[in-house]
Amino acid sequence: MINKQNSVSVIIPVFNRLKLIPRSMNSVINQTYPVNEIIVVDDGSNDGTYDMIKENFPQAILIYQENRGVSSARNIGIQAANSKWIAFLDSDDEWMPNKIEEQISFFIKNPLFKVCHTDEIWIRNGVRVNQMKKHRKYGGEIYKKCLPLCVISPSSIIIHKDIFNDVGFFDENLPVCEDYDLWLRICSKYKVLYLDQKLVKKYGGHKDQLSKKYWGMDRYRIIALEKMIDNPLLSIDDRIATINMTIRKVKILQKGYEKHEHQKEANEMSEKLTKLESLNAQYI
Repeated sequence: MINKQNSVSVIIPVFNRLKLIPRSMNSVINQTYPVNEIIVVDDGSNDGTYDMIKENFPQAILIYQENRGVSSARNIGIQAANSKWIAFLDSDDEWMPNKIEEQISFFIKNPLFKVCHTDEIWIRNGVRVNQMKKHRKYGGEIYKKCLPLCVISPSSIIIHKDIFNDVGFFDENLPVCEDYDLWLRICSKYKVLYLDQKLVKKYGGHKDQLSKKYWGMDRYRIIALEKMIDNPLLSIDDRIATINMTIRKVKILQKGYEKHEHQKEANEMSEKLTKLESLNAQYI
């Protein structure tokens, strides 16, 4: 039964996805569990995306902003949302028709949880591909599982809106890995429900993906990890794990800089490594 306590706001950030976003929009409209509102935040599109949505999807709450990035777009959507639960959908992804219904039912059965994500189907260049083992999904206390890389897809997650008041919003200073950064903050404080059903189709391979635009994603993961190291609420065990993961990533990045003869950046990583190893020694 749908009531205010189980209402869901869907937030779709979009930038120049005229041809792709109709698929995403229709997958929300066709949910077996009707959502309370669909909030589309257009991050400065110049390809006609805004006008197309306005004309063809009148049920959407359409917000336009000058281009400030996906984190800003999602944050604007969160602040505009009026529901208890927040779901995100990337404008190139698609939900299975029962996605929201299955997650809300899962929350009803597990009322102490405030975060739930699902499995997903990966499609690259129109072909279904198998996920690598490193992308395996988990539930429960998964903070340490989140340290190597992002194991939660934004398009699969539903979050209680109160969580953002507790841990903050997406970091608008990160051009990529903003989801990794937020999941670390959330998973350091909250247990996570994992619904082992493939309820999202995650599409990849197109040229405008942010992961293709930015090389060396670990540069941004390191920033997120360093923020967690400085988090006074992190347990000692989790802090040690975070320091060790940061050391590992800094070493990899340092070797990459040296290989491509970026000596200034390599030296910066060397200095960072010295500080991290000194900090790590305090816990031995």
